[in-house]
Amino acid sequence: MAAVPGQLIWEIVKKNNSFLVKEFGRGSASVQFSKEPNNLFNLNSYKHSGLANKKTVTIQSVGKEPFVLLGTTKTNKQNKPAALVHKSVMKKDFPRMAKAVANQVGDNYYRTDLKNAALARLSVVQRSIKVAKSGVKKRNRQAVKVRGRK
Repeated sequence: MAAVPGQLIWEIVKKNNSFLVKEFGRGSASVQFSKEPNNLFNLNSYKHSGLANKKTVTIQSVGKEPFVLLGTTKTNKQNKPAALVHKSVMKKDFPRMAKAVANQVGDNYYRTDLKNAALARLSVVQRSIKVAKSGVKKRNRQAVKVRGRK
């Protein structure tokens, strides 16, 4: 089976796919976002597309546990979607996870523009995990005594 070029895939899916989200701003200006699993920026463009590019990276949280999932695509499995993504769960502290992501994206001949985006996504995911883990703080509903003049 012949491999289909990424540019052809992009021309087919750029205006109409199930991941496309269109937001309308002021006037006729509109912004198109994408909910693709391997799109770090969530923008609908060829550069950031997880469908059209061969080497992609995804970073997301794993359930309710404080773990982060790092997924990278395998170029030799492009025609087997079930085995396309190599997933690894990271259970380390943030500096070690950041180093692992930088090494995985930077040293394995992935696109160099994805390194900073992957680190930014990792920090956002890690921050969201911390907020979910700590929970929402309740306000103290006891009467506050005001000191001073009456």
